[in-house]
Amino acid sequence: MTRTADPTRRLFPRLIDTDWLLLRRLTAALQQAIAGSVQPGTRLLDFGCGTMPYRAMVEACGARYTGADFGTEAEVAITPDGRIAQPDGSVDAVLSVQVLEHVRDLDRYFAEAARVLAPDGRLILSTHGTWLYHPHPEDHRRWTRTGLIHDIETRGFTVTGIVPLVGPLGWTTMLRLTGFAYALRPIPVAGPVLTALLAIVMNLRAAFEDAITPAAITADNACVYVVTARKSGGAAA
Repeated sequence: MTRTADPTRRLFPRLIDTDWLLLRRLTAALQQAIAGSVQPGTRLLDFGCGTMPYRAMVEACGARYTGADFGTEAEVAITPDGRIAQPDGSVDAVLSVQVLEHVRDLDRYFAEAARVLAPDGRLILSTHGTWLYHPHPEDHRRWTRTGLIHDIETRGFTVTGIVPLVGPLGWTTMLRLTGFAYALRPIPVAGPVLTALLAIVMNLRAAFEDAITPAAITADNACVYVVTARKSGGAAA
């Protein structure tokens, strides 16, 4: 799955998009995680916010959203060495969507997330279990369920929930669709039309395949994991 400059496509993917199945599942899982982690007045920082596609989702819950990223467009700057220009303990929740696989220094990333969080602060995070290489500008790793929980819990957080999105039958079809689309789109005139038609067929196939995949298989072989965690040392939920 790649980032997009259009924030609405993240929330409302089209059946002709190659990552339609994953994006619609991701939106639903994030909506549930955010609704369960924030309330009116909650201060949430989107760590690696990009085009801020989830701002409206957060604000619909009555929370106060702040975006943090590299460059000058975000409300809060992230320095080249990964530090957030935000005071200690200044937010109640940190959101991190499809960022972690691009992070070179996991220790710094989680340390900064923990630093800006108040005691018992919440972390909502999604990242890839498996996917194609996609540098933005770098791409460093993929996780198993066990490995992701370990990497989070050894860096200042306690995982309270993990939701797997799209099992191996579905995501292998998505991968093939992505490859076909890459080859077909450049064909003059007919390329985009053929790509759209193929996407509809293969997306519906992937949705069916994912529906029949046993949950136990998806749990350990997901395309994406959505994790909720709390800052270690806080009160129990």
